[in-house]
Amino acid sequence: MSSLSLAVRDSATMLRRNLLHARRYPSLTLNLLLTPIMLLLLFVYIFGDTMSAGIGGAADRSQYIAYLVPGLLLMTIGSTTIGTAVSVSNDMTEGIIARFRTMAIHRGSVLIGHVIGSVLQAIISVVLVGAVGVAIGFRSTDATALEWLAAFGLLALFALALTWIAVGMGMVSPSAEAASNNAMPLIFLPLISSTFVPVDAMPGWFQPIAEYQPFTPTIETIRGLLLGTDIGNNWWISIGWCLGLAALGYRWSKAVFNRDPK
Repeated sequence: MSSLSLAVRDSATMLRRNLLHARRYPSLTLNLLLTPIMLLLLFVYIFGDTMSAGIGGAADRSQYIAYLVPGLLLMTIGSTTIGTAVSVSNDMTEGIIARFRTMAIHRGSVLIGHVIGSVLQAIISVVLVGAVGVAIGFRSTDATALEWLAAFGLLALFALALTWIAVGMGMVSPSAEAASNNAMPLIFLPLISSTFVPVDAMPGWFQPIAEYQPFTPTIETIRGLLLGTDIGNNWWISIGWCLGLAALGYRWSKAVFNRDPK
């Protein structure tokens, strides 16, 4: 069997293993998925009129739903990848990784299985949160099929980038609790981005913090694709963030995985 065939076979096996774990223990994924859904419902029905009046000058909850949903989709990806960090940490601390090291399998398949499984879960979670958004009034009537496809592709690329970072966090964490804490910035960063209010509405000293991070340009690109707002240079900044984070997470995870156990 060629090296490529071996890698594909073993990666598929590891992917199946991770999907079975997610199916048997769905509580972690469901708990992380509930966070963006609850925030969506809270900000739409409790703060929606007030927030829309502050942004657009008129108390129109439907306008705020359209503004909010793209940011919550990105937050959903960040929430889902916390489960990846916890899952990888469990594998590292429970000894299964040490056993995999001694088996005649493709070394990268262990990480690839985690990454592909997490990206699939993130996409499914995004679809579920998007369905909730549509159910409460989100509409994107002006977006073409190509723009929808581009938005979906960017979400998948963003999920891949954060997943590799989460894998690295899980591998260096001494416990599942530590992995969950280390991955908390993946939920915290959307809170200080343009998810809930425009960057221009924030205090001047805080605007660079919200602007120069991966979530804000990606959110603005998704908004532009789905709602027809101006994208500007956000599209290439968001792609740059995704590629950079994916490369960083991959090299970090690979280096830790190949390190000789103590």
